[in-house]
Amino acid sequence: MDGFKVVIVGGGSSHTPGIIESLVNNLDRFPLKKLVLYDIDPERLELVDTLCGSLIEKLDPECTYFTTTDPEKAYTDIDFAFAQIRQGGMEMREKDEKISLEFGVVGQETCGPGGMAYGLRSIPAVCKVIDDVRTYAPEAWIINYSNPAAIVAEATRRKYNNYKILNICDMPVAIMLSFAKMLGLQKYNDLDPVYFGLNHFGWWTKLYDKSGVDRMPELKEQIMQFGLAASHDKHHSDPSWRHTWENFKEILTDFPEYLPNTYLQYYLYAKESAEDMDIHYTRANMVMDGREKDMIEQARLIRESNGTYKANLNLFNAFGDFIVDVACSIAYNNADRYLVIVENQGAIPQLPYDAMVEVPCYLRKWGPEPVVIGNIPQFQLGMIQQQLASEKLIVDAYFEQSYQKALEALTMNKTVPSAKVARKILDKMIEANKGYWPELH
Repeated sequence: MDGFKVVIVGGGSSHTPGIIESLVNNLDRFPLKKLVLYDIDPERLELVDTLCGSLIEKLDPECTYFTTTDPEKAYTDIDFAFAQIRQGGMEMREKDEKISLEFGVVGQETCGPGGMAYGLRSIPAVCKVIDDVRTYAPEAWIINYSNPAAIVAEATRRKYNNYKILNICDMPVAIMLSFAKMLGLQKYNDLDPVYFGLNHFGWWTKLYDKSGVDRMPELKEQIMQFGLAASHDKHHSDPSWRHTWENFKEILTDFPEYLPNTYLQYYLYAKESAEDMDIHYTRANMVMDGREKDMIEQARLIRESNGTYKANLNLFNAFGDFIVDVACSIAYNNADRYLVIVENQGAIPQLPYDAMVEVPCYLRKWGPEPVVIGNIPQFQLGMIQQQLASEKLIVDAYFEQSYQKALEALTMNKTVPSAKVARKILDKMIEANKGYWPELH
């Protein structure tokens, strides 16, 4: 059979079943010749392999499928690597969140000090993936979902010039799915967005439907009347995410010009966001008690029934659909238009040429071509410049092993109230991340 050879890096992730289901549902346009699940944790691999048994059965009989902890077996002779690793696991995510909250600062996976701590762990791990892929499959495309995407993208730009590396994020997709449903549409890509910013830090300015009509005014009216409808998937519909959707109306009330990325709540209302969080039970605990336990329970039921029990994971298909859509556009040179993270290259003229921005891009066989957004208003520009400086400084800290640059990165971040607080958080993060971070001098 003709088809593509794909490895899912971080195959033990709770997101993997959604990716596999999307691959299976799109075999007509993205046929598979080989599918590999790779992870450094064999127990997690076994868990996901068990959960996905009924999905794997739907692959073409000629498609090779296996799981492995061996990078050479995983990466040899592949076309695409879908990377979604979490260095340090949920345990380190919990520390990121709780250390920040201990000092009254937002405790969040990708924002503020928690995001920077995660970034300093993720950079070497993602670089290891890229180096291994380049060793065994030099021309394979690496589509990276690993967080914190903005920091990782800046690091891979510096080290690899992002050659055949594309950093993407599912959050705009999840929000656009909610937009689409509110407008009576079915899929996230039934809307063609105009959007600018950084990852987890941006704004929609237009939302065109397939007939070319901007639905933004209509959507704003609905949101102001009813709020933003929760995303239609399990991953983004639990209580903490519902609280996030509710905050959307508040942001739009204060700043009505554009529709915001939901993560802006942590920067615009940093003090209030931190006060709303429970230091004893953070988002990491919710995930561990939610989808992580659900996966384990579903796998147990499958094993005890000798495979007759069918897992009901209510999978987040938009997550998987997006990565398959991106891969198709690259593989077939479709030049489809998606929101991805790319080097600015003049798309937003007021920002540095090498800033890693999140904007609409046409995805071609040779890579992304960003759409020119033009100049942006001073308020959004100022916020982006501050966040961009913070992200670049934390990447400086990694490559230079610089304590000073790490301190500057935390101090610059809008979620942190002062340099004194930044230093206290940084010192405690250093202790918590021994063995993961480079030694800072």
